[in-house]
Amino acid sequence: MTPEKIVEDQTPEVRAQPTVDVEKTEKSIQPLKHGERLARSEFERRYEAMPHIKKAELIEGVVYMPSPVQMDIHGRPHADIMGWLATYRAVTPGVDLGDNATVHLDPNNEPQPDALLRLEPEKGGNSRLSNTGYIEGTPELIVEIAGTNADYDLQDKLGAYQRNGVQEYIVWQTEDKRLDWLQLVEGEYVPLAPDANGVIESEVFPGLRLAIDALLEGDLATVLSELQKGLQTAKHGAFVERLSKT
Repeated sequence: MTPEKIVEDQTPEVRAQPTVDVEKTEKSIQPLKHGERLARSEFERRYEAMPHIKKAELIEGVVYMPSPVQMDIHGRPHADIMGWLATYRAVTPGVDLGDNATVHLDPNNEPQPDALLRLEPEKGGNSRLSNTGYIEGTPELIVEIAGTNADYDLQDKLGAYQRNGVQEYIVWQTEDKRLDWLQLVEGEYVPLAPDANGVIESEVFPGLRLAIDALLEGDLATVLSELQKGLQTAKHGAFVERLSKT
């Protein structure tokens, strides 16, 4: 068979191959809608097709899409929390910090917490990074900044975090100037009480101290000063030594 004949015979088959209209395919994916119920796989498919959407969560099978963020109610408080946690992470090897990182908790819950602190799995942590870069499992500590949606963070999310074993959950209600630090005890969340100086220290991450009143007043210098005291304690030193050996 001549080369010309081979090309001639193959041409109809090549022309018969279906073509994929990428733009049409993308447009065929329905956008996420606040309040709709979805399976996690469908939520992820739609979310990944909407790169312009910066935050969407699936909580108990329901889609939540937050409103635009205000500086005083959310932006600045969020930054202060991240500064506090980043300082702790910097001197505590084996601890990982996330800012709005997607977490695959269970088939009905895919939150994007404002902040989270987790132990690496080889250090005894309960979560890991998937090959796509998402967190699979349960971070040890989660922080949510609640402006006008405190009910959402203190009901739906609280139930999901509690059921999945998030050991400590902090909810900062910025408009009410209130912060709740909850610890999981026998499957239920109970509040951690501040000491006589108004300071709470984590039971999961030794040395992670928070001066509550200073944080609520926006006094980050005092917040970080109190944290430094925690980082200089024997408890934190022993924790770092234990992590370095695992």
